[in-house]
Amino acid sequence: MDSDAAVHPGRMARRRTQHGPQPPPGADTAVTALYQAHALGLIRFAYLMLGERQAAEDVVQEAFAGLYRRWEKLSDPGKALPYVRSSVLNGCRSQLRRHGRAPAVAAAGLADAALPVVSAESAVLSAEQRRSVLRALRQLPPRQREVLVLRFYLDLSEPEIAAEMGIGPSTVRSTAHRALGALGRMLEEPS
Repeated sequence: MDSDAAVHPGRMARRRTQHGPQPPPGADTAVTALYQAHALGLIRFAYLMLGERQAAEDVVQEAFAGLYRRWEKLSDPGKALPYVRSSVLNGCRSQLRRHGRAPAVAAAGLADAALPVVSAESAVLSAEQRRSVLRALRQLPPRQREVLVLRFYLDLSEPEIAAEMGIGPSTVRSTAHRALGALGRMLEEPS
């Protein structure tokens, strides 16, 4: 402790606040609880969009940091999850745009579905089918991929997807229809 702070205790407090903004009241607890409840699912979502685990983790971490920084400006704390989800989606879009590429195909890191495996052969076939679906999903145009991931992975309704993506519910339906058709055609083609 320097001699100025010993003589003038208020100076130390002022110095602490000058080193950076103080966390908004309640932000620590709320953002931590939201992170603990939803980070893993959001990382998986970002992974499906990007195909790279580290990039997915970075996007999610940045989304939660943004929420923390803007907590005081959030009009309704109940809208924090949609805010973070939109931030993750936008972060994925930025990553893909920045790198000018389609997402990498790296299905091995995804958690296996909770289906019973009867034999080693069925496990191999199941893993191969999952890789095929992920490969086909990553070949879709970004908007189609986003709609399918939001609908079938995050289990959002059409109005929630529309709000998340900033498009109309009818656009969500038509995009999902075209995406499922294209996905089906890709999966029917012999490799």
